[in-house]
Amino acid sequence: MQSDKTLKRHAALVDRMAGTLGLDLEESALRGELRVDEIGDAVLACTGCESPGACEHWLDAHSDGSDQPPDYCRNAGLFARLMVR
Repeated sequence: MQSDKTLKRHAALVDRMAGTLGLDLEESALRGELRVDEIGDAVLACTGCESPGACEHWLDAHSDGSDQPPDYCRNAGLFARLMVR
């Protein structure tokens, strides 16, 4: 079981990554493009990442946006699917 601190950190990373890619996960869920449990699954997948610090640096360096996540992103497939829509 992940600690609350870990879950909050990775939830923030998932949300920041989505925003950097021009995605709004809540809006995607409201439109039926994403199930709410998929957001939770994305956070849990993110907790398995060995590079959260690198991800934070990548997000800081791409504050103006990006058209793709870094190669090591465990949610790259989910984000790619949402970006196609």
